[in-house]
Formats: sequence, C-alpha cells, structure tokens
Amino acid sequence: MARCHGRSRAFRSSKGRPMSESTPPATPPAPSAPREYPLIPALAVLKAPSFHILGYSVAGEESVIQIPELNINFDIGKCPRPALTADFCLLTHGHIDHSAGVPYYLSQRFFQGMSPGTILCPSKIAKPLSDIIHSWAGLEGKVTEHRIVPMNVGDEFELRKGLIARAFATRHTVPSVGYLLIDRREKLRPDLLEQNLPGHILRQMKERGEKITYTLDVPLVAYTGDTSMAETLTQPGVADAQILITECTFYEPDHRKRARHGQHLHMVDLLEALPHLKNELILLTHVSRRTYLKKAKAMFKEALAAKKLDRHPKIEFLMDYAQRLWVKPGRAAPFAVQEPALPDSAD
Repeated sequence: MARCHGRSRAFRSSKGRPMSESTPPATPPAPSAPREYPLIPALAVLKAPSFHILGYSVAGEESVIQIPELNINFDIGKCPRPALTADFCLLTHGHIDHSAGVPYYLSQRFFQGMSPGTILCPSKIAKPLSDIIHSWAGLEGKVTEHRIVPMNVGDEFELRKGLIARAFATRHTVPSVGYLLIDRREKLRPDLLEQNLPGHILRQMKERGEKITYTLDVPLVAYTGDTSMAETLTQPGVADAQILITECTFYEPDHRKRARHGQHLHMVDLLEALPHLKNELILLTHVSRRTYLKKAKAMFKEALAAKKLDRHPKIEFLMDYAQRLWVKPGRAAPFAVQEPALPDSAD
C-alpha cells in the first residue's frame, strides 16, 4: 500500500489537478428545507354574517365556541384565553372535553378583576358542578365568586336586555341541553302601525294600560353540543335560527353503529334533516380524529351532491378555519408527529 511521506505532499483532485492540503473541501449539498409541523392547533376564527365565531372543537379532545359580540361561550373546553372575556358560559353537558375549564375560567376572571362568571348548565349537573368548584377551595384557599344557573328544557335566561338564552332538548349519554340565542324585540301592533297614530296618542293608550306592542322573537344562533339525532335539529327555533352550530362527529359508513352507541350525529343523520333546515349557515363541529378533516369534508361534499337538493343552507366546518402555529424542527430537536392510537371508547 502506498504511504504518504509528510504533510507537505499535495493531494490530487478528482480531475487530476494538485489540491493544497489547506484547500477547503467542496461544500456539501444543502439539506432539503426542514418540514413544517403544526405544533399547536389554535382557535378557529370565522366571520359570520352578523358576528365572529371563535372556537376549537375536536371529538373527545376539546369543545369551546365563543361569540364575542354576544358575550357568551358555548361550552368552555380547556378555557383558552379568549374565553375569559365572555361573562356567560352556556354549558351543554358535563363531559370533561366540554367542561374542564370551568374552575380556571372562574378563577382567572377573579384574578384579572373581571365580574364573576355565570354558568348556565343542565339542571341535573348543577350540584356536581358546584361541588367541583367548591372542591378547589382546598387548593386555592377560597371559593371563587360565581353564579350557576340550572336550566331545564324550555327555560329562558336574559343575557342582556333583548338577548335571551333558551334551553332546548338534546339527547346524549349524560344530562344535556342545547341553547338557542334569541333577539327579543317589542314591536308596535300592526293595526296601530297602519293607522299611523301620533306619538302622544300612543303614550295615552299605554298610560291607560292598553297593550300597544307585541313580542317578536328572532332566533339568532342554535348550539347543540353533543347529541344524537332524535328531533334535535328540526325543532322550531333550531331549524330556522340564522346560524346552527351542530356537532357532526362521524362520516365513515362503518361508523354509524359507533355514532348510535355514543349518541352522536353521523353525516347521514344531518343529510336526512337538511331539507327541513332553513338556517343561513350550518357550522359543523366535533369531528372525530378517526377521520381526517379533509376526508370528512370530501365525503360530506360527495354525499350532499348525491342528495340533489334544490336548496340547502351554507355549510362550513369550524376547524377548517383553524389558525395554526408552525415550527421547523432543527437538528437539535428533531421529532416526529404521531397521532396516538385511539381506544374503542374514544369519542
């Protein structure tokens, strides 16, 4: 074997030219750009015709929907920071992916000098919810000021003048209700309006105790929470609310049994109800991780086209509007994104 005689001896390049030992080696090809990963799925933000809708909803993981202009949260999930700003939380049921953030919501509002939070909830879970809140006193040293309002089907609660929350029937594996937000207006009686009476005459009639107005309820938003089909979507008020926010958990043909067992909606259930719905917008939430969102959308689009409906509301998927934070993992901290296997009891 040939042996090098000293470090001063020149090396030969691949083309035969002498190459000094001090000459730097050729620059290696640049590695391909690191792949980007969605590290933190943030809230979805959707501009509806009358207001904004913020939220995050994935089956079995977390569900929270906020409408800032109406000062409410539907469910609370893990209580993302924007949810703190709403004075009211309308809790549909007690499953932890919908309710885990209640103690944090109440405590943080107190800590930040806000008014005490108000929780509307199904009447059957009002006491267990109160017990959980009071149990935190052993950790925090105090019971955070709060208000719990038990709600039965048909009960109404005035969120502010003219804005009413009404509980409607849903069907789930635990006590549950949905909520209909109503814009309640007092309108002048049509017969008096036709007469074009001057204001002082109307005031005199009112002072005499005559009823000169009638009540007009305009259904703004219906939110189902978790529910099976039953008559949930076709109830008066729900079917004609301007916006219907409903779960639709399952899409695969072989997931219908799973939907029935967990008392959730399958895509087929929603499609059957669709001809009876007069909403301007239907917002679908609570999609199972068993089906990728892109695939669920494609399956729904295909099934909807096959129905050949003359008319149907605009339909959107909430998490299609998720704002994501992206990271580029480097050599110091490589990682692989893997979704954990789901047990049969998931969703």
